[in-house]
Amino acid sequence: MSRRVSITMAALSVLAAATTAPVLAEVLAAPASPAAAPTQAPAVDPKMTRTGLLTIESLGPRRDRLHIASAAMRRVIEVDVLRGSGSGPRPTLYLLDGVDGEPTSGWLTKGGAERFFADKPVDVVLTTGGTGSMYSDWQRHDAALGLNRWETFLTEELPPIVESLLKADGRRAIAGVSMGAQAAMMLAQRHPGHYLAVAGMSGCYSTADPLGHAVTTITVASRGGNVENLWGPPSSPEWAAHDSLLGADKLRGTAIYLSAASGAPTAADLAAVAAAPSVVDALRLAGGGAALEAGARACTERFAGRLAELGIPAEVEYSDAGMHTWPDFEAQLPRAWRVLATALGV
Repeated sequence: MSRRVSITMAALSVLAAATTAPVLAEVLAAPASPAAAPTQAPAVDPKMTRTGLLTIESLGPRRDRLHIASAAMRRVIEVDVLRGSGSGPRPTLYLLDGVDGEPTSGWLTKGGAERFFADKPVDVVLTTGGTGSMYSDWQRHDAALGLNRWETFLTEELPPIVESLLKADGRRAIAGVSMGAQAAMMLAQRHPGHYLAVAGMSGCYSTADPLGHAVTTITVASRGGNVENLWGPPSSPEWAAHDSLLGADKLRGTAIYLSAASGAPTAADLAAVAAAPSVVDALRLAGGGAALEAGARACTERFAGRLAELGIPAEVEYSDAGMHTWPDFEAQLPRAWRVLATALGV
């Protein structure tokens, strides 16, 4: 056996071990690293009581950054827009980032969205910020994560501004990955008819049952937040109101795409590990990704089963390999787009 194959098999063994239940629990319970946690909560401006577009920053021939005053969150929210091909008007796709909620969406910096949508007749709106927020309206200001009213921003404040600017045709869809997948499904079921289609990639979709409560708590706490500031104590009805398993019937008539992988590494995942400055550290992180994706697979299977029980059509795809990494998410995007494009009529 060659040395290259021996290294690959060793990596596979380490990563496979990471998907066992004890390691999954350990990875999910681990505190966020200092680099992952926000240094301070976003500042709130009490004088910001009106929502509106402040400035437009051109970042390329078809890419703009909008600076939007949000009355709901009392601060300026930056949103990136990819203008689609053709003369328009075009439909709008809202694309949500994962738990890190970086200053520029991971879909742009790591997920290849700008390249993928360059020839597509759709305008894509990408969030920035939103770290650990679940893209939801929080009941209280959080010391670490600040004032979050993302549901209001995404469904009420943002669409009139961005769709008017883009001269959109009124058709819209929403998609997301990981935390953004859960949020996309949540927003679609809480606002029936607002979106023609929804795509969730590597997400979990319950909140009120023990698994959903645990995943939500871990997501918020991993970035320093207090989950009781989100929807109150676990006994609060708001936890059930945001549960897409419980609210799945409200998705009837919405085109749905779901995907998840197995947690096993792809060739691209192994190449990234091999190229890392520290292969040992990279393997440890990859093991965490393997565990997270295995969990997302279980969540997706459960949600798909609920949709089937209700007779609600959904396209569900499971990959034999993939570890909750951006190369894996990028590979899921074209498959999700097939469903979204059909529903949007493009």
